[in-house]
Amino acid sequence: MPKLPSRIDIIEEGPREGFQIEKGPISTARKIELIDALSQTGLATIQIVSFVNPKRVPGMADAEAVVAGMTPHPKVSYRGLWLNQAGFERARATGRLDLRGAYNVAPSETFLKKNQNRSIAEQTADNAVIIERFKELGVPVEKGGIMAAFGCNYEGDIAPARIVSLVGGLLEQAKAHEVKLEYIMLADTMGWATPASVKRVVGAVSDKYPDVGLSLHLHDTRGLGIANAYAGLEMAVTHYDAAVAGLGGCPFAGNAGAAGNVCTEDLVFMCDEMGIETGVDLQKLIDCAVLAEDIVGHPLPGSVKTGGSLARLRAARAKAAQA
Repeated sequence: MPKLPSRIDIIEEGPREGFQIEKGPISTARKIELIDALSQTGLATIQIVSFVNPKRVPGMADAEAVVAGMTPHPKVSYRGLWLNQAGFERARATGRLDLRGAYNVAPSETFLKKNQNRSIAEQTADNAVIIERFKELGVPVEKGGIMAAFGCNYEGDIAPARIVSLVGGLLEQAKAHEVKLEYIMLADTMGWATPASVKRVVGAVSDKYPDVGLSLHLHDTRGLGIANAYAGLEMAVTHYDAAVAGLGGCPFAGNAGAAGNVCTEDLVFMCDEMGIETGVDLQKLIDCAVLAEDIVGHPLPGSVKTGGSLARLRAARAKAAQA
């Protein structure tokens, strides 16, 4: 049996992933309500907003107001997402976010054009400018990312060798600019991943670059999010993006059924049952999932928020046995 990690790190992305794609207007106050509740669960990192063009992503038009209105928890790192230099400067101007540098590439020219309105060559050139700006401001460059790493709705299957090549390019760019990445993020942006393809891609990257840490950003478009996360655990991946209640989805994935990230409480529940530490209070997280569903006003796909934790059932049974 594969050796599983003893602990994983979770980046909670529900507020950003979810509120960027919801059709109905969600008030700034309710967004803040969810962020403040998530802050009490033991999650160490929460990505709360994205700084993008509000004409393209109206759900993020109030990003600055959300950041200004939240109540920071001293043990939580609050992050924002940006896709270009203008977005980064907006995030920096808030003065309330934990700025961590990242730069991304994608194997799909078509998706990159739709998502960021640029070519792969333009993205690579812009990454160089962004890295130098991070260095100038003393912002640590934490990760490189590959979007659509497991397949693309516009260009089809992506060969693992192509991903390995892109990882090499990210590492070469980091070396050229004298920064050291903590890990590389592999994103299943359009829900093409399966447990088999996760193992193929992660295995190919790890074989070529065994000392490089990896992170998985998994969408649940075809119901395989948690299975793909389990495959990642079997491959010793220790960093996971997740979204409370399964909120979210990519607005530019070219799939009307695009789902959010792997559900945070489902991932925490699985890890709890496997003896893998997350640092998260599952019951508080379930309460947040119920709150998220109330905020968006429609059912969300997470399972454990409905089924509940086994810990409560075990405790009730133990209490009954003692009576």
